[in-house]
Amino acid sequence: MHALKKNRPLRRIVLTSAATVSGVVLLLSLKPHTAPALASPAPSSSTGAVASPAPSGSASSGPATGTRTATGEAAQTQYGPVQVRVTVKDGRLTDVTAVTYPQSSPRDQRINGFAVPRLNSEALGAQSANIDAVSGATYTSEGYRQSLQSALDSLGR
Repeated sequence: MHALKKNRPLRRIVLTSAATVSGVVLLLSLKPHTAPALASPAPSSSTGAVASPAPSGSASSGPATGTRTATGEAAQTQYGPVQVRVTVKDGRLTDVTAVTYPQSSPRDQRINGFAVPRLNSEALGAQSANIDAVSGATYTSEGYRQSLQSALDSLGR
């Protein structure tokens, strides 16, 4: 008679559990441990992206109150470009707006409709590009961070 056919349910439970754990460990070992790299910023004719009213990497000065605005370079992501405009007043980040982000599909619209306002608020709270990614919008978050840093760099921050 086979060893598992005997009336020993505890042995079957232990062997089944060990086999399951081994299978899960093997599957997890196949998962890449680094985030995929984003493509370098490049001109794109992605459909569904919001047109940018300001040229890429531009900076402009406001009135004598110390208000300056800059638009970061467009960061190309797997789903389309992401571009951010910032306003700095008296050395403090006062406004952050994503002017271009993927919107070509209903899924992009749903994800980025949720993620972009959170990223804007995170950037204002952090006063830098050192912000957390929004779960479910990893590529948009990384592109947002790159464009935000580009805009801040153009303002000397």
